[in-house]
Amino acid sequence: MNQFMLTLPLDFLLLLIVISVLSVLARGLSPRGASSNGKGEPYACGQNVSTGRIQPSYSDFFPFAFFFTIMHVATLVLCTIPSGALWMSVPFLAIAGLSIIILFRKD
Repeated sequence: MNQFMLTLPLDFLLLLIVISVLSVLARGLSPRGASSNGKGEPYACGQNVSTGRIQPSYSDFFPFAFFFTIMHVATLVLCTIPSGALWMSVPFLAIAGLSIIILFRKD
């Protein structure tokens, strides 16, 4: 058993070395200095794109992500509570409900 556990890291290192060598060899096959013909440009349906970048705000996304996380965890926990211990669901539901209220409160 100890020999088997030792071969896994050695196999990983062997594959890492083989892949690194193949990567270096394949790098020589790539064309150098060829014109890009706009391959690095963003695709915009044939229109010229300004160079400015849009900085999206995820402030509206995170409350919904946390909402779905809380609801999925609450559902998982409630579905796995044994039928003899249903009293455990009451405080858990209260805490989940309180966290949803705190999550969507208006400041």
